Order: sequence, then C-alpha cells, then structure tokens
Amino acid sequence: MNLEPVSEGHPDVIAYRKLPMPINSVSARQFKLQLLSRGLLDNVDDWVATQSRDVRIGHEYSGTFVKYSPMMAAGFAAMGFTDKQIVAFFIAASKKFD
Repeated sequence: MNLEPVSEGHPDVIAYRKLPMPINSVSARQFKLQLLSRGLLDNVDDWVATQSRDVRIGHEYSGTFVKYSPMMAAGFAAMGFTDKQIVAFFIAASKKFD
C-alpha cells in the first residue's frame, strides 16, 4: 500500500474533487416544491395529517428536511419510495433555488 502524499494537481485528486457531494438535506421550500412538481404534495399533506403531533409540527415548521431522519424514512416508506428514488428526489429538490 502506497501511503505517500500526492500533489493537489494529481489526476486522482482532481477526479475526487469533481465527484458530486451527496445531498443529505434540502430547505423546506425546496422539499415542498419538489413534492408539488411530482404531484405528491396533497398526498403527503394528507399522510402528515394522520401522524403524531410531533411529526405534524416537524413537517410544518422545519426549515430543513434531512434525508434519513425518522420522519423522512416513515414518509417515504408510506409513499412507497425506494432508496434510489429518495436519492433522486433529494437531488432534484436541491436544484430548486431558494
């Protein structure tokens, strides 16, 4: 195993820096606009209305939605999303500008 440092200009370093950062959270606005664009906002609002008060408060007042929080996991499971679809949802939501 070669543990020698490499320069900033090394092709492997450059390639690594070009990798996209994972999207782990988006603003509430981005999240809800993505729900709206996917035609899911009403379904999610209906689902949230059936949940515990802490989930309802979290949905209404959160400034940020975190991909793998328990509330998100429960909501995405209820909507039948796969992990791949969740990742794609957050990527698309992240492109909605605040």
